[in-house]
Amino acid sequence: MRTAMGVWRWRRNPLRRRTDLVEAWVACLALVCVLLVAPAVGWASGLRVDGILQRAAREQRQERYLVPAVVVRPADAAAAAAGGRAEPSAQRTAPARTTIVASWTAPDGSSHQGAVPAAEEPPRAGDRFRIWTDLRGRLVGQPLDPGAASFHAAMAGLAAALTSAALAETLRRLVVRRLMHRRYMRLDRAWAAAGPDWGRAGAGS
Repeated sequence: MRTAMGVWRWRRNPLRRRTDLVEAWVACLALVCVLLVAPAVGWASGLRVDGILQRAAREQRQERYLVPAVVVRPADAAAAAAGGRAEPSAQRTAPARTTIVASWTAPDGSSHQGAVPAAEEPPRAGDRFRIWTDLRGRLVGQPLDPGAASFHAAMAGLAAALTSAALAETLRRLVVRRLMHRRYMRLDRAWAAAGPDWGRAGAGS
């Protein structure tokens, strides 16, 4: 901010260097980017992501169905009946949550049976619950909630705005660093030219 105000402080100062004016204008541009451009980028990004996610949520709600299922038996009993063919590595990495074998009817009328995660309560044969499937009865995840989609879109917009602001500040710092380097180079050249005569009587006369 101080450098940005320097545009007015240095505009007619005889001691003003060209690099001072460039630095001040770069600071002004960076400030505009942080206050105006970054929020606009975040807003546009958030709207775009929200549109994509909301469309995906609508498609999932149209393609996924909540169907009733019935507990047949615990999944462990099914594994024992299969002769213990499950791989040891899969058993070690399996989550602690209980799985059961359930049967359900798909929206297209076909019957299915398979292992699904059990509810928190201890499952018993004959218990009824509901699961998400596609039209053919294949297990799918729960459709994306519109509220969750809006939240993710807002986070994406905020991330885009912060990234834009950080980029503007980073570019400003790089430009200022380059300008400082040029100032030191000019100072070194000026000192190299004036140094030999510094302090000598009559120098420059």
